[in-house]
Amino acid sequence: MVMATSTGGVPPGFRFHPTDEELLHYYLKKKVSFQKFDMEVIREVDLNKMEPWELQETCKIGSTPQNEWYFFSHRDRKYPTGSRTNRATNAGFWKATGRDKCIRNTDKKIGMRKTLVFYRGRAPHGQKTDWIMHEYRLEDGDDAQGNAGVSLSSLLIPHCPS
Repeated sequence: MVMATSTGGVPPGFRFHPTDEELLHYYLKKKVSFQKFDMEVIREVDLNKMEPWELQETCKIGSTPQNEWYFFSHRDRKYPTGSRTNRATNAGFWKATGRDKCIRNTDKKIGMRKTLVFYRGRAPHGQKTDWIMHEYRLEDGDDAQGNAGVSLSSLLIPHCPS
């Protein structure tokens, strides 16, 4: 198995531009069912312990410049018995924006994509930044593990980091 590293552990010319459907069907579905990947290109991180600007180096693939990073993260619950997700970091928090987008494989719904924006500070007085993240989750009945509390996310670099 080949492991992608920040020092360039992927083949020369390698580009990683998966579709939403590929992210859900191939990567997230395999992750929650504990299957092996042909090439480990997506890191696992603790999103609550990392700021968006720290994710760039941790999730870098190869040595070419990137404007999008991918990672798996276990969903942390805000309250032990609740269903709300904790999206706070030391410097700020991720806030959901807009409606979730349905991801389909032909006519079948396979999952959803949630868009989040990073705010510095604490709610409700946080300052909006240009950091955007897309969080993917499988359709509830799509795996026996109930997603095993794992989500797959892509972080988009802002045009002018705040």
